[in-house]
Amino acid sequence: MRMKTVIIGGVAGGMSAATRLRRLDESAEIVVLERSGHVSFANCGLPYYVGGVITDRQSLLLQTPASLKARFDLDVRVNSEAIAIDPAAKTVSVTNLADGTHYTESYDSLILAPGAAPFVPPIPGAERALTLRNIADVDAMAAAVGDGRPRTAVIMGGGFIGVELAENLVHRGFEVTIVELADQLLAPLDVEMAALVEKKLIAGGVKVVTGASVTAIEESSVTLSDGGTLAAGLVIAAIGVRPETSLAQAAGLELGERGGILVDEHQRTSDPSIFAVGDAVVKRDVITGAQALVPLAGPANRHGRLVADVIAGRPAAAKPVLGTAVVGVFGLVAAATGWTEKRARAAGRAIRVIHTHPANHAGYYPGAESMSLKLVVDAETDAILGAQGIGGSGVDKRIDVIATAIRGGITASELVDLELSYAPQFSSAKDPVNMLGYIAENLRDGLTETIQWHEVAAEVARGVQLIDVRTPGEYARGTVDGAINIPVDELRDRLDEVADEVIVHCQVGLRGYLAARTLAQHGRTVRNLDGGYRTWARV
Repeated sequence: MRMKTVIIGGVAGGMSAATRLRRLDESAEIVVLERSGHVSFANCGLPYYVGGVITDRQSLLLQTPASLKARFDLDVRVNSEAIAIDPAAKTVSVTNLADGTHYTESYDSLILAPGAAPFVPPIPGAERALTLRNIADVDAMAAAVGDGRPRTAVIMGGGFIGVELAENLVHRGFEVTIVELADQLLAPLDVEMAALVEKKLIAGGVKVVTGASVTAIEESSVTLSDGGTLAAGLVIAAIGVRPETSLAQAAGLELGERGGILVDEHQRTSDPSIFAVGDAVVKRDVITGAQALVPLAGPANRHGRLVADVIAGRPAAAKPVLGTAVVGVFGLVAAATGWTEKRARAAGRAIRVIHTHPANHAGYYPGAESMSLKLVVDAETDAILGAQGIGGSGVDKRIDVIATAIRGGITASELVDLELSYAPQFSSAKDPVNMLGYIAENLRDGLTETIQWHEVAAEVARGVQLIDVRTPGEYARGTVDGAINIPVDELRDRLDEVADEVIVHCQVGLRGYLAARTLAQHGRTVRNLDGGYRTWARV
């Protein structure tokens, strides 16, 4: 008997499910219903088409109904909106948006892949705000960019899409302002890491306003919650997305605590014949197993494939998600995986935090670029909770390695044993990931103790001595508030100047570590400023 699967929604999750199911079952009847006019396109490339980096619109269109029919024998129907699901009858009510006709489609298995919709705040003039989700949106935005309006733009929201659009609109000659309600850009980063991205944006000509929101959109300007106004020939809503769950909710499917469609490890909803994948679906956090909404292409593709396996009778189960992501900003790379320090502290976890500032490859080889890495570690188990990286070439590689380590259950201290590829133009003999492991091992074993940049002021106010162990020249160019200068090479001869309890710091942490080991063996209670002056000076 030929089994019929209907898929609502294309792009990453829906089309991964459709094509995988065909590869597994040549006899299956597979129908894909897509509300828009395009079923398979590179949505992550849309900001770069707006900016003119991608010049060929056709290159964004990966597959068409005709090509999918020819290669996979899929019945793909664009401009076809599913308006209701009847789980008891196993049918979907469909409207053909091209001619307005209605019909009913039956199914044996149903896969929901409706995605998530950009959130537009209910403020005066909101209808003028553009969003970026699909090909129709990018066509509208590209037309607006080129229609001769004033070359000023306000982007509501400083997440990944907002930051990418800011850079691309600068490339198109716009004066761009990002307005972000939080106190920092890019929520997947901690504030001292996000500060590097903000500085890069500002250096690239983007204005950044944090701690405020747009409260009204006028014909050529916007009003902010702090009472200010900004010129805005173009207004873009990039505040975030909300899972598209209206169909699922109307069909009586169970939703999660954050509004996404609740699924089991096989992506099955509360109805055993209905599955769901993609941005509309609740995932499980890799650290705690708690419900999470992670609107990323990687999990959507993986879960679409997984559903096809389940329908075809193959054993498959979804893994928890890390939320690994990366963004480029005027040549700067910002990447993150897992939990931030802020999230770990809010959850009440006992943690260790490690900041480093290594070069991406051997410093003696031409072209070495500095990067900033941050590792968040469970202090009780040595488990890696998350990592962040900012810099140039090689940042994504290091975050990917750490994401793999988290997935594999490798602890922070065990990073020292990873055998990573090395040649002078690619890395150092001790890769930056290995170095994170060495520091984690020292902290675990009690060979050193560190203090974070945001904890120093309170300790100095309490009377703890703070020593800058860099050279006098470095000290003169700027130091942590309250520090005295005793260079690391002079410490043994100047021990009489060192108090019983002391904090030491250098530029990035290495000389501070050496100083801490020396002083500890001379009876001092000593902590090293993690990440050194470079980390402290960011915020």
